[in-house]
Amino acid sequence: MRKPFRPDHVLVFSVFVVASSGLAYELVSAALASYLLGDSVLQFSTVIGCYLFAMGVGSHLSRFVRDADLLRVFIEVELLIALVGGLSATLLFVLFGAQGLPFRTLLYALVFCVGVLVGSEIPLVMRLLDARKADTRLALGDMLSRVLTFDYLGALIVSLLFPLLLAPWLGMARTALLFGLLNAVVALYTLHAFRAELPARRRLLWRALLVIGVLAAGMAGSGALTGWSERRLYGDDIVHAQSTPYQRIVLTRWRDDLRLYLNGELQFSSRDEYRYHEALVHPALQSAAAVRSVLVLGGGDGLAVREALKHATVERVTVVDLDAAVTTLFAHQPELVELNRGALADVRVQVINADAGQWLEHTTQRFDVILIDLPDPTNFALGKLYSVPFYRLLARRLSDTGLVAIQATSPYYAPHAYWCVEASLREAGFATWPYHVYVPSFGEWGFLLAARSAGAFAPPLRYDVATRYLDAATTAEMFRFPPDMPRPVVDANHLDSQALVRYYERDWRNTVR
Repeated sequence: MRKPFRPDHVLVFSVFVVASSGLAYELVSAALASYLLGDSVLQFSTVIGCYLFAMGVGSHLSRFVRDADLLRVFIEVELLIALVGGLSATLLFVLFGAQGLPFRTLLYALVFCVGVLVGSEIPLVMRLLDARKADTRLALGDMLSRVLTFDYLGALIVSLLFPLLLAPWLGMARTALLFGLLNAVVALYTLHAFRAELPARRRLLWRALLVIGVLAAGMAGSGALTGWSERRLYGDDIVHAQSTPYQRIVLTRWRDDLRLYLNGELQFSSRDEYRYHEALVHPALQSAAAVRSVLVLGGGDGLAVREALKHATVERVTVVDLDAAVTTLFAHQPELVELNRGALADVRVQVINADAGQWLEHTTQRFDVILIDLPDPTNFALGKLYSVPFYRLLARRLSDTGLVAIQATSPYYAPHAYWCVEASLREAGFATWPYHVYVPSFGEWGFLLAARSAGAFAPPLRYDVATRYLDAATTAEMFRFPPDMPRPVVDANHLDSQALVRYYERDWRNTVR
């Protein structure tokens, strides 16, 4: 015998969708803020805090809804969440690309709006279930247990799906639109299930269909819209754009110039990247004795590997880069393969996609030269890879006569950050040799050479490999610092303080480029 229809099942299931979509909008907004503004810890913390506060406001406001209007208001709130939350990521992309708009204000206003709407839903569902408990035989404890079970279950599922499936495959905009459609479908199904209790159901039906139509159109056109927004933001044609669990990858082209951006930060320009990579690689490899093994931390673009492979003695290069999407892109995209001369496919090269710190903890290999080509320390996750404990770990993987070369941001634009890296190396027991080079697309850029003993390095007087920029004169100049790049007094970077990230933020915030 078929069981009779239970309207309360619709309401309880809606809690699952409410929790899922609410967390999805929160994660999308926080991830986008970290992509566009940097400092993932700050962005996630402030977005989550704003969102939870807004949910409390929404929960409080729900008490002013009359009992007679509960069902109608619940459906209308679902539709509003579907529309605002579903379009949130697309709106943020567009707003960030529009010059002159206060993006942070708009970001938190949007997060607050979604939070208020989501926060009002659970109390509305609870009141609707309470009004029907005589018919459904749901005691208060049982009702609360069901609602919270579905609430937490939805949050768990989305928290797992977001980094593993949704962000990498759908991207931020389509993920938000997908959950917007789920909210709209719940509203439509609730409208159908309770149609006998809704005198204004025709008007609500048209609203639901309109919202679904808008979101469906957004799903179909989100790629073009976000692409248009990014073209406005970067100013050049977008060759490749991809969101991964770790970052937003954007590759642009203007004439013969290819540029890579990670989370909005320029990583290289194909017109002058050779200056950067020659300066990073060749002073160390030319000076170290009989370099056979090289470790590259970061450098998933293969450009540092390209330079290292020029040295005939090199037998093995190990690349450890967190994001497989970057190494895959630079191993297969024809223009990029041409740029790095197929370095990632060389038989001497092994590519490992892993966190650099964790990989160093577990490997027992030792290397003659270690090249650290990591992104700037814009957040605490990256800052740990510039810390004293990290460099002490690094020392155990370096051969007795080996050298380490590190990109260390700009000694001109970010002097406190640059010299903090140097101080961290010295506290970890390294002897250091600071140097810098002018890269037109970056400006004045800084590097550090480090070794276990003070006599392990002297600037090379010649190079045994072909170079476009480096020679004896330019090398000697790199190791001289002019008066307008003085050394400030700074602390070393420890995990418990992360002084480097604060120096970096302060330096670049005060810099007019």
